[in-house]
Amino acid sequence: MGKRGAGGVENSIHSSGEAGNGLRPGERIDDLLTYDLKIVQSPEVFSFSLDAVLLARFAGLPPRGRVLDLCTGNGVVPLLLTTRTEAAIDGVEIQRRLADMARRSVAMNGLADRIRIIEADLKEYGGSDVDGTYDAVTVNPPYLPVQSGEKKNNPHLAMARHEIGCTLEDVVAACARLVREGGRVSMVHRPSRLADIIVTMRSMNLEPKRLRFVHSRQDTEANMVLIEALKGGKPEIRLLPPLIVYREGRTYAQELQDVFYGHANELRHSSAPAANEWEKEREGEGAE
Repeated sequence: MGKRGAGGVENSIHSSGEAGNGLRPGERIDDLLTYDLKIVQSPEVFSFSLDAVLLARFAGLPPRGRVLDLCTGNGVVPLLLTTRTEAAIDGVEIQRRLADMARRSVAMNGLADRIRIIEADLKEYGGSDVDGTYDAVTVNPPYLPVQSGEKKNNPHLAMARHEIGCTLEDVVAACARLVREGGRVSMVHRPSRLADIIVTMRSMNLEPKRLRFVHSRQDTEANMVLIEALKGGKPEIRLLPPLIVYREGRTYAQELQDVFYGHANELRHSSAPAANEWEKEREGEGAE
């Protein structure tokens, strides 16, 4: 799942063409310009957007343990998360073609020992040996209800954009089921769905703790929201400074340039809890 089109990150990646590397027609290899990471993309099937990069650089992560990325698409979020944690990372994707692209990206980067791509429906993924075992969950879900907006003719892009395979309630329920008590769930979504997100999270024992709005420019309304919740947390939320994408013209703000080009592996104001805080949360003490 995830979003279609390279969108706002077209200037921070470059294509290595289509020759070799077992690429399918229409696919290309893009350089993520950080930690020598590369990724298989296809404008006809799936290419990640800025929202995925921001999610990977915003999420609170444990130094070790287990991390899950739902709606993983071509695996961009798990790839970027390897630069911030030594945890084992699972990525769940319902679309076979996208899961295959993700697996090839993982193998191409030599990260098969760190990342596992699972082709599965998030509504069904789990079980007694999986539920409640992840220290952190990230998700970049489809944004639009099925009845809203213009659906794409391309089924891959339609499922990435619209709630065809899962609703917001399905996504939050999966996160709540799979993350452990005291674990963290991070999501990127549209501000227009924020009330629904908070209400749904709270109804499933996920307490929102950090919130950051993303604006294209300083004088525009927010067009994305980053939110992190703590399972079983106490009510209290931090509203972080807004993230402005463009400084002037089409020049990215310094904060984004830093994460695009590997000068920083997380956004400002997005520091994960210290290792001892993760251990307290694992033991049920909580740091909140």
